[in-house]
Amino acid sequence: MKFFIFFIIIMMVFYFFRKANKNTYNVNVNKINVTPTKDFVNPTQIHVLHLSDLHLENLSITPEELYNKVKAEKVDLIAITGDFLDRKRSIPKLVPYLDALNKLAPTRGIYAVFGNHDYFLRKKNFEELKQLLEEHGVKTFQNENETLVIQGHRLNIIGIDDSSSNLSNLEKSYASLKAGYNLVLTHDPNLVLDMKDYHFDYLLSGHFHGGQICYPKPYHLVKMGKLVRMKMIKGLHSHDGKPFYINEGLGQTGVNIRVRSNPEITIHTLTLGEESASQAV
Repeated sequence: MKFFIFFIIIMMVFYFFRKANKNTYNVNVNKINVTPTKDFVNPTQIHVLHLSDLHLENLSITPEELYNKVKAEKVDLIAITGDFLDRKRSIPKLVPYLDALNKLAPTRGIYAVFGNHDYFLRKKNFEELKQLLEEHGVKTFQNENETLVIQGHRLNIIGIDDSSSNLSNLEKSYASLKAGYNLVLTHDPNLVLDMKDYHFDYLLSGHFHGGQICYPKPYHLVKMGKLVRMKMIKGLHSHDGKPFYINEGLGQTGVNIRVRSNPEITIHTLTLGEESASQAV
């Protein structure tokens, strides 16, 4: 009788893990249209493909599947918000994924910041990761910014280093920035709680994996900052009147399973433009 009960328990655990692993293959492609709060003169739109938390050690989607998921979409810019991998031996695995992203031919380039797991690497290995990204056309930011001019409108891409690793430097990230649309890329969304005096029009982040294992609730996230206690762990939110998005991530951490959470690819449509004279007064 005891053996039978033990056998049933083992089968139930096996079924749970098999089903939870299967969820890691069910990638959602979410589309977010960020509605401007003001009327613009001569507005133009830009389409941003957002990826986060690839975690190559536990990534179920192949480079080919990633490409096929979004190949029909208009992609102007690709943003990656950290946690590429944990271990040095995984660095070469990144190449085919970068090739797939370049195959999408984003007209305005590929930009990335690093996450806490990337900083688990030894310094020389981290530099190898950074160099690999740069060699494959990815502009990386560590508290830096870059400005693009799109149809006469300035898009400021602000890459703020990982807050959970205590590497964020807001003053440095915003240095010498001119007026324009401020798009912030960062890994840990808790950073928004420290940005009252730093303007952004939209912020992209990841880090929480949407809970990854949400049964019955993602209690394990409580230690990951105040946003969790504010019930902000995925999707579109706002703080101090400024919108930000928390991507559920493409890969998994710890074990390659998901419960009540799915891997995510997001396409954000942003509207750039100059304020009308009547609103600027």
